[in-house]
Amino acid sequence: MPESDLITIGAFARSCGITASALRFYDDSGLLAPAGVDETTSYRYYAPEQVARAVTIRRLRDIDMPLEGIARVLAAGAHDAARLIDDHMARLVERTQQARQTAEIVKTALGESAGWPVGTVRGPVLAAAVEQILAATGTDPDLPVLAGVRLEATAESLTLTATDRYRLSTRTVVPEQAGSAEWAATVAGGDLSAALQEIRRTHLVDLEAGEHSIRFRSADGVVRTCRTLTEPFPDHRALLAALPAARTHVVVSKHELMRALEQQRARYLRLVVAPGSLALSGTADEPGTELSALVTGPPRDLVFGFTILHPAVATAIGPDVRLDIGGPRDPMVVRSADNGDLTTLAMPADPTVVDTENGSPN
Repeated sequence: MPESDLITIGAFARSCGITASALRFYDDSGLLAPAGVDETTSYRYYAPEQVARAVTIRRLRDIDMPLEGIARVLAAGAHDAARLIDDHMARLVERTQQARQTAEIVKTALGESAGWPVGTVRGPVLAAAVEQILAATGTDPDLPVLAGVRLEATAESLTLTATDRYRLSTRTVVPEQAGSAEWAATVAGGDLSAALQEIRRTHLVDLEAGEHSIRFRSADGVVRTCRTLTEPFPDHRALLAALPAARTHVVVSKHELMRALEQQRARYLRLVVAPGSLALSGTADEPGTELSALVTGPPRDLVFGFTILHPAVATAIGPDVRLDIGGPRDPMVVRSADNGDLTTLAMPADPTVVDTENGSPN
């Protein structure tokens, strides 16, 4: 390559998101040698096609892969490289779990207060409820509280709620034993997700509330701590109370509705409710998949994004779902019940997008 096409180390570093000192380190480590070195000044120069390798090294360092592991990944074929990365991530998760357990032991040794009892719930039931609700959490950087799950405990129930502003899901489970007082907090969704595996394999889980966290304790003393968030959670009760009365009610088999949804490939779906039936299609001129349904109220024709409607139905519990439909712009309420209940609000899309976004002629 002509020297005129080479890039100075400073410009190359900026294009890769890596510091010049890190590039020198990678050169000395044998991971990324410069394309040329000035014999007089020893100044390093790089070729544009080296950017991809540099970015890959940076990303592998971001997941705490050691230099030796990076060298093996870069030297391997695509299949073996993927396996090496997966192996590294598995070790990373194991170390994180061990670190969490050690942290709990240290906090106990330092005299951390026990907290107050929130209630006792069967682990598999709680894990399933958390998974169902996590589907409705959001990732808005301006509203980090949307990544959390609201937990509310009373003597009769433990209620979990999440919303990303396009969906709202609330799930109620019956505790095996109630706590000493009512309690509510918003729990970090990422922490809950990380705790799922241990919660699921524990028969009974005691929930203990701390000042800035909630702890899940098993009978053998294993504890998982999840942080609570300080930002106020959206007033979901006011939203539910403000919903207009639904005029159309549909009861349909969850299995049949899921099968119909998974047959669709379009980004937006048209949901048409008629006496005795519910039909799904990707465009207005398609007949769609028609399902038998128990319908009361007037016919309805709504449009939903697939990524909104599918998880609202997929997380339902029990063999049937009930759809409560108001106006064309109102949230549709998806209800289901089986050892507790689950309610999800799904916002419809603009009806004009179904044909333009799905590529069907008007």
